[in-house]
Amino acid sequence: MRLLAIAIALFAILSLGLGVSESDVQAIGLGTVGVLLAATTWRAHAMSRFLQIFAAIFATEYLAFGIVLMLDAHALWPASLEALSLPESLPVTVGVFGLIVYAISHLRGIAAIMRIADRFFDGRDRVTIRLWPLPAFRLIEQTLARGCVVFLVVINQAQVAISVRLSYFNRDWFNAIQEKNSDAFWSLLYTVFLFWASIYIVSAIIEYVVQSQLMIRWRRWLTARYVSDWLDHGSHYRMALAGGGADNPDQRIADDVDEFINRTYSFSISLLSSTSSLVSFSIILWTISANFTIPGTEIAIPGFLFWVACLYSGFGTLMTHLIGRKLIGLYFDQQKFEANFRFSLARLREYAEQIALLKGEPAERGLLMDKFGDVIRNFLSIVSLRKLLMAFTSGYGQISPLIPYVVAAPFYFIGKIQLGVLTQTASAFGRVEGSLSFFIDAYTSVAAYLAVIRRLTGFDTSIDAARHLGKTPMGIAERRLDEASLGVNHLRLALPDGTVIVEADLAFKPGEAVLVSGPSGSGKSTLLRAIAGIWPYGSGEVVLPSEANVLLLPQKPYLPQGSLRECVSYPAEAGAYSDTQLSAALSASGLGRLTDMLDDHAAWSQRLSGGEQQRIAIARALLAKPDWLFLDEATSALDEESEARLYTAIKAHLPATTLVSIGHRSTLKAFHTAAIRMEPLTQGRFQAVRV
Repeated sequence: MRLLAIAIALFAILSLGLGVSESDVQAIGLGTVGVLLAATTWRAHAMSRFLQIFAAIFATEYLAFGIVLMLDAHALWPASLEALSLPESLPVTVGVFGLIVYAISHLRGIAAIMRIADRFFDGRDRVTIRLWPLPAFRLIEQTLARGCVVFLVVINQAQVAISVRLSYFNRDWFNAIQEKNSDAFWSLLYTVFLFWASIYIVSAIIEYVVQSQLMIRWRRWLTARYVSDWLDHGSHYRMALAGGGADNPDQRIADDVDEFINRTYSFSISLLSSTSSLVSFSIILWTISANFTIPGTEIAIPGFLFWVACLYSGFGTLMTHLIGRKLIGLYFDQQKFEANFRFSLARLREYAEQIALLKGEPAERGLLMDKFGDVIRNFLSIVSLRKLLMAFTSGYGQISPLIPYVVAAPFYFIGKIQLGVLTQTASAFGRVEGSLSFFIDAYTSVAAYLAVIRRLTGFDTSIDAARHLGKTPMGIAERRLDEASLGVNHLRLALPDGTVIVEADLAFKPGEAVLVSGPSGSGKSTLLRAIAGIWPYGSGEVVLPSEANVLLLPQKPYLPQGSLRECVSYPAEAGAYSDTQLSAALSASGLGRLTDMLDDHAAWSQRLSGGEQQRIAIARALLAKPDWLFLDEATSALDEESEARLYTAIKAHLPATTLVSIGHRSTLKAFHTAAIRMEPLTQGRFQAVRV
C-alpha cells in the first residue's frame, strides 16, 4: 500500500501541475483528490484488513483511470482504443470512494463489524489450493481470502460494465425498431447482445463458484475460532457462572456466524455493485437529461433526471427508516426467543426419563408453550411493523418505474428524443434510483444483520469477561512449582456476589488419600473446583506440582454423543487407548458386560443408569492414570458394596495417585488415610481443617 500511495502522490502532483499551468479545473480536481487519496492510502495500515481490500481497489482504479484520462486529454491515447475512453468524472469518483472507505473505517459501528470480519483476513494458516488444470500449491489463508475478494469485486465491476454496454444496445435496438431497420435489429441482436450476454452468464457462474469457496472457508475458519475461544480456559463454564452475558452460545456459533458472513459479503459486494452502477448510469442519465427542462416551464436543469432520482430515493430512504427503525431490536429478540425455545426442546430430550418418572409432561407442555408464546408474540410484532414498511416500499416500487417515462415522455412526443433514448432513460433512471434506494430495498436485511452483529459482539464481550473473571482484579492465583505437594494458601472462596463461603490453608502430600466431609452447602465442591482452576471468585493461591496431571470427577459425569469407545476415552480421542486397555478399565469398574459394545452408538447418558455413568467416569480415571485424582461424590449413586469395590480398584490400578474424595458415607473412611472437615465459622462461612 505504501508503494501505491507514492505512485498516486506522484500522479496527483503531476496532474495538479498540468492543471495549474493549463488552467484545467478538471485536472486540478483530479490532482486534489489524488493528494488526499495518497495520504489515506499511506495510512491504510491502520484500517480494517477487510476494508483495506476495497481501499486498494479504489486506489488502483484511480491511478489506472487517471493515467488513461490524462493520456486521452493530451492526445496520447491510441486512436484504435478510442472506444475505451473513460468519462472524465470516473477517476475522481473512484478516488472519492477510496476516501469514503477510509472515513467509514473510523465509525464505531463499522469498526465493530470489522473486528469480527478481520479475523479471517488476518489468518496465517497455510492451505492447499487446486485450480484446474494447474497443480496443487500452498498459500497463506489471508492471501487466498484477499485474492478471492479482489477477484469477486473486479468481476462484479465487469458485470456492471456489461450492463452499461447492454444499455446502449437497448437504445440502438429500440431505435432500430422505431425506424423499422431490420438489418440493424438482427445485427445488434446477434453481434452485441448474444456476445455480451454470454460473457455475463459465464462470469456469473465463475462468481458463484469463487464466492461459495470463499464463504465456506470463511465460515469454517470463524466457527473454529469461536469454538476455541468459547472452550479455552474454561470460558464456557465461567460464562455460565457469570450469567446474563450471552444467551444460547450454540446459536451464536452455528447460526449467527453463518448469517454474519453471508450478510457481510452480500452487503459489501452489493453496495460496491450499487455504487458502480450509480456512477456508470448517473453519467448516462446526466448526459441524456442535460437539456431537459422542468415540465411546464422553460427552466433547464443540467442532469435533471439525476436530481429527480436523488430526491425521490432520498425521500424513500428517510420514510423507510422512520417506519422500520424498531425492526433491529425485534429481530434481535426473535433470534433469542427462537433459540430459547429450541434449547428447551433439547433439554426435554436430555431429561426425558426424569420427566417421565415425575409425570411432568403437563408442566413441560406449559413451559414449552410459554417459550413458544414469546416467539409468536415477537413475530407478530415484526409482522405488524413490516406490513407498514411493505405498504410503503411496495407503493414506492410501483411508482418508481413510471417516473422517468412521465418526465421524459413530453420530450419524446415533441420529437426531441427517440424511442431508444426514452427506453435507455428509463433503464438508466431505474439503475440510478435503484442504487440510491439500496437502503430501502435492504432495510429488513440490514435490521437482521445489525441484530446478528449485536449478538456476536455480545458473545465476544462475554468470552472476554469470562477469561478475565477472577483475574482482573486478581482473584485466585495458580502457580506451578517444582514441589511434590499440592497446596492452597490463604484461599478465600466467594460467591459471584462477593460473599465469602470458604477459608482454607491446606497441603496435600503425594500418595495420600484424603476424605473431605462436611454439611451440604459448606463449599466442599467449590474447594475442589478452585483447585481444578475453574472457580474464579475469591482470593489466595493454589500451588500445583509443575508436571502434575490433575483429574476431577464430578457427581454427574458428562457422556458425549457417539460410540461407547468415545465415552470411555473422553476427554482423550477415541483412538487414544487400545481395545485391551478399554476392556480392562471397564471390567475393573464393574462394566465388563459392555466390553463387546465399544463401537455401538447410543444416547449413553439415557441408556446407562446413574451408577453406571459413574462407573464410566472411574474407568476414565483408570485409563488416564492422573497424579492427583479428585472425586466429588463421584460414587454417590452406587451402593456401599459397589462403592467399596471401585475404591479397591482405584487403589490397585493407581497406587501412585494422590486421592482426594468428597463424601458423606462413614464407610469411605476405610479407603482414606487423612481427613478434612468443613467447620462452620459464621453463618454461611466454613473453614477447611485437617482432623
